[in-house]
Amino acid sequence: MVGWPPAERLAGEFDVLHFTDWMRPPQKHGVRATMIHDLGPLHFPERLHPRTVRMHTVNAYEAKRCDLVFVNSEFTAGDVARELGIARDRIRVAYPGVSAPFSPEGPAHDEDRPYVFTTATDEWRKNLGTLRAAGKLLAADLRLLTTAEAGHVDDEELAALYRGASAFVYPSRFEGFGMPVIEAMACGVPCVVSSHRSLDEAAGDATVRVDPESAEEIAAGIAEALARRDDLVPRGLAHARHFTWAETGRVHLRSYADAL
Repeated sequence: MVGWPPAERLAGEFDVLHFTDWMRPPQKHGVRATMIHDLGPLHFPERLHPRTVRMHTVNAYEAKRCDLVFVNSEFTAGDVARELGIARDRIRVAYPGVSAPFSPEGPAHDEDRPYVFTTATDEWRKNLGTLRAAGKLLAADLRLLTTAEAGHVDDEELAALYRGASAFVYPSRFEGFGMPVIEAMACGVPCVVSSHRSLDEAAGDATVRVDPESAEEIAAGIAEALARRDDLVPRGLAHARHFTWAETGRVHLRSYADAL
């Protein structure tokens, strides 16, 4: 794995040629491959710091030089093929896997009253603002809990937060895949998920889908998820079982073997 560049390169306006050299280390033989998680910085450059946009733009276009481009969803595969002009047969979908801490068994986080949990942040794409507006429409005995309020958490603590929640909400405007949805399902929590098509694969048929721009629809979706808990939880557990790190590894190994 290539390490981060020296701090001095990240200070101020760095030279794009130097940055390209860091992203594309010398290689004389073998298969050249890269991973693209999503093309959000290309679709929404006005929402991110210019330096971040440049970094991801260089990486995305360097992908054209690769023998293999790994992505984490069919949605992103189509996006990469369409936006970057990379042949679909050079793109491989390697879904992420569920890590061991995320399961129904284990301690559950406890609050003074029932809570709806989210990993959304104040970043525009993650859409916490609309969810906060929806939180004001929830029943008085139900509160919204965010990871920002919980502070820095490791996987075990995050799993406990999922397990203790009455529902999990993921209102993102755009994703490469949406792994927190799968983690929450694996912990046995009913999920309310943005209806943006980038989340179709993570959501499957095991969530309540809502318009991410409508606080009212998100609040109604939460009420529906609570009412449908007995239906959604087993659906979510079954869906989450499809995502394993062993399968992720098999996709990578098969892809390298095919490319040799």
